[in-house]
Amino acid sequence: MSRSSGVWRIVAGREIVVKLRDRNFVISTVVTIVAIVASLAISGFLSSRPDRVEVAVLGADASVVLDAANGLTEGDDVSFSARVVADRAAVEHLVREDEVDVGLVPAEPDGWQLIGRNAENDNATTYLTAAVRQLTLERNAAAAGISLAELGRGATVTYDLLEPGAIDPGLSKIVAFVFAFLFYMASVLFGLSIAQSVVEEKQNRIVEILASAMPLRQLLIGKVAGNTVLAFIQLVLFVGAGLTGLAVTDRGAQLGQIAGAAGWFVVFFVVGFLALASLWAVAGALATRSEDLQSTSTPLTMFIMIVLFIGIFVTGTARVVASYVPITSIVAMPARLAEGTAAWWEPFVALALMGVATYGIVVLAEKIYRRSLMQTQGRLTMRQALALED
Repeated sequence: MSRSSGVWRIVAGREIVVKLRDRNFVISTVVTIVAIVASLAISGFLSSRPDRVEVAVLGADASVVLDAANGLTEGDDVSFSARVVADRAAVEHLVREDEVDVGLVPAEPDGWQLIGRNAENDNATTYLTAAVRQLTLERNAAAAGISLAELGRGATVTYDLLEPGAIDPGLSKIVAFVFAFLFYMASVLFGLSIAQSVVEEKQNRIVEILASAMPLRQLLIGKVAGNTVLAFIQLVLFVGAGLTGLAVTDRGAQLGQIAGAAGWFVVFFVVGFLALASLWAVAGALATRSEDLQSTSTPLTMFIMIVLFIGIFVTGTARVVASYVPITSIVAMPARLAEGTAAWWEPFVALALMGVATYGIVVLAEKIYRRSLMQTQGRLTMRQALALED
């Protein structure tokens, strides 16, 4: 084994130490973690707070309706409280001044009327209407000399879930968006860091000193490995923060399935980022000055944005196909796992395809990187770099 075969570990260690000493990186990571936990915790707190609907009522029977409605809301975090007034004008005044949420008054000949200011209160419409119907059925059943149970025989409706383990569609869309956003953020943040490091060393001629001390392949491996480790740690922290915040919401029952999908997302990202990091290093090597980096990195940035949009907007058969395509599978396959549409074996197949593609990309990127890194005459294209001799 060559004495320089393990030099990449020194390069990787330096990349990690430099990043961890970057105050902006550390602060932004901590702030993001706190923001994730806080936003989910606040969301859970707000969603778990009971919705107290204050109702201005007219007549003694209206209070009976509210009592029946409160009996129907058990377990739904909704409650109704009555403010008894003397006439309809008082009800309308309280509603118009936002002193109550809704008004409830008798309506001729024998019904009820809800009064709102400028929009319907969904809870009032749902529960007060149901309470009125229940009381009416009880009264009519008594008048007919039969029980309420006999009157309602045959009206029972049950709900059977075909996929009881799947998370609801709204939450699965949120999870897919989070996976796509984390992929984009980590890929660009750490990828640009690699590219900028490469072009700065090239512009300052430091790379010539490094090339005399180690093989360029070892330099590339070190940069890729160091930034991949950092990206992995940051993603684990972000995902852990998200799962912690989710645990305190009313979606905690679905935590297991989301956690499994999140674990696969981290694994897919690490394997795929090895390829992306190599391409970011190539973008830096093709440039001669920092000003060239925008041009050499544009194709890669556009590709990452395409993956972001696929993760957010693509559904159905297109998402199934994308979940097997290397790089796009980083966001598409975990999203399918979160929504429960992927079989247990599918992520293993997709990950194997990703591994093969990553190996091929890294081999090609290493060749371009090695041939272009020492060229300082001007910005290169990939075709020009491949045409150069080692």
